[in-house]
Amino acid sequence: MATVIRPTTRLLNPSQRIVQIGFSEIARVRDAIESQRQQGRRVLELHGGEPFFETPDAIKAAAKKSLDENKTRYPPAVGIGPLRDALARKITSKNNIAAARANVMVTNGGIHALYCSFQAMLDPGDEVLVLSPYWTPIRDLVALTGARLVEVSTAKAREQGFARALAAHATAATKLIYFNTPQNPTGFVVPRQQIEAVAGFAIERNLAVVADEAYEDLVFEGEHLSIASLPGMAERTLTCFTFSKSYSMTGWRVGYLAGPEPWMAHMSKLALYTSSGVSQPAQWAALRALDEDPQELVERRAEYRCRRDLLVNGLVQAGFQVESPAGAFYLFPRIPQPHHDSAKFADHLLERAQVSVVPGAAFGSEGEGHVRMTFSARPEVIEAAVAAMKAL
Repeated sequence: MATVIRPTTRLLNPSQRIVQIGFSEIARVRDAIESQRQQGRRVLELHGGEPFFETPDAIKAAAKKSLDENKTRYPPAVGIGPLRDALARKITSKNNIAAARANVMVTNGGIHALYCSFQAMLDPGDEVLVLSPYWTPIRDLVALTGARLVEVSTAKAREQGFARALAAHATAATKLIYFNTPQNPTGFVVPRQQIEAVAGFAIERNLAVVADEAYEDLVFEGEHLSIASLPGMAERTLTCFTFSKSYSMTGWRVGYLAGPEPWMAHMSKLALYTSSGVSQPAQWAALRALDEDPQELVERRAEYRCRRDLLVNGLVQAGFQVESPAGAFYLFPRIPQPHHDSAKFADHLLERAQVSVVPGAAFGSEGEGHVRMTFSARPEVIEAAVAAMKAL
C-alpha cells in the first residue's frame, strides 16, 4: 500500500500563492457533462470556447512536412525566425503596430502570452483595471503575480464612457489596464472612440496596457482596432494574439505577443523558463496559416454570423433577453425569470434540457444573472439546443 504523506508543518504546505488559485468554472461544467454522458445522455454543448471547424488541410500538411524534414529539435525559446519575421509583417500591416522580429515572441497559446505579460509587468501590490465581465483565467493570472484585479463594469463604461469608468476605480496603486476587444464572454466590440478614450486615459495616468486580441478576425459589425496602433500607445502596450480562433488551431497551442523594449528582453527569460519554446511542427504550421487565402477568413466569419443569428433568434423565441454580439463567437443572455443564480440555472439546463452553458458568475461579479453560450457549434446542435430550451 502506498504511503500517504500529509503535511503537518508550515514548511510542507503548498504556497499561499497557489492555494488561492481556483480551477476554472468551465472545468466544472466539463465534469458535469461527463457525468451526463456516463448516464447515457447526449449533451448539446454550447459551453465551449473553441471553433467547431477543422484545422485547414494546408496547415496540417505544413506540420507533416516539418516532421518529414526532422524539424523536431529544441526551437529558439522566443520562436523560430521565419515565423517571427512573418508575424512582424502581419502586425505591422494588419494591426498597424510597427514591429520587427525583436518585437515578437511566439508563445504556447494566447494564455501563455497573457501569463508572460502579467509576470513581466506586475509586482505584488499593483492593481490592474479589468473590464467586467472578463475571461475567467484573468483573475488568477493576475493573482499569480501578487497584484490585485479591480473590476470595472463594462455596462457602466458603455453608459458613462470608458475613461470615466476607469477613472472611478483608479488609485495610486494602479499600474496596468487589461483591455480585451472583441470581448469574451459578451462579444462586445469596443468602438474606436472609446478605445481612443482608454488610450488617452492610459497616457494621462502613465499606465501600461495588456491588450488581448484573440478574436481580432471575428468581427461582424464595426471594426477591430489594436489599441497599440494609436499615438503614444506602442511604447506602453503588450498585445497578445493567438492562432486558435482565427484558424481553428486551439489544440496546436500557438500564440504570440508583440511589444517594445525593454519588456521584450525580459519576455525571452519568461519564454525560456516557462516552456523552452513552442513545438517546432506547430510553429511551421502557424507560419503556413499566415499564408491562408484571406477569403477563407471572410467565409468562416460569414458562417459564424449565420450561426450567431440562428442562436440569437432561437433564444429570443425561448424567452431569453439577449444582445446580438458584434464579435467573437459567444452570446451572454440574461437568464429568464424566475431564475437568479447563474450556476443553478446552468445546472438546470444541463439536467432538464441536456444543454451545457457556462454560468455568468464565472466571468466576474458583473456576469451574475447571465450564462455564456457559444454559437461556434454546428447548426444542427444549435437548433436542437434551442428546441430543448423552448420545451422547458
